[in-house]
Amino acid sequence: MTLDARLQARDNLRFTPAGIPVLDFALAHESTQIEAGSERRVACELAAVALGPVARALAAVAPGANLRCRGFLARRYRNGISVALHVNEFDLTDYPTEQATTHSIKGN
Repeated sequence: MTLDARLQARDNLRFTPAGIPVLDFALAHESTQIEAGSERRVACELAAVALGPVARALAAVAPGANLRCRGFLARRYRNGISVALHVNEFDLTDYPTEQATTHSIKGN
């Protein structure tokens, strides 16, 4: 899935016992969507996580930056019902809409 969002907050970079970098962060999304033939303003926050080179790259991005994130949704905690976006690649964008990207990072 792809999500345009603003980097709202991020934790410090941490490492798994195997030495893999992990970054937990929060994304804020705002858009206008069509539902039942009418426009609907959508705003939400979403937990996100990145691993490896993507985590390292996102750790250097300042909160407030606009991102286009690509990845997948999965449970945030093993036995929980909340979800997090697992970001496999991202682009820094000038605007939260369909604009040219300035930087792209992909995981291996």
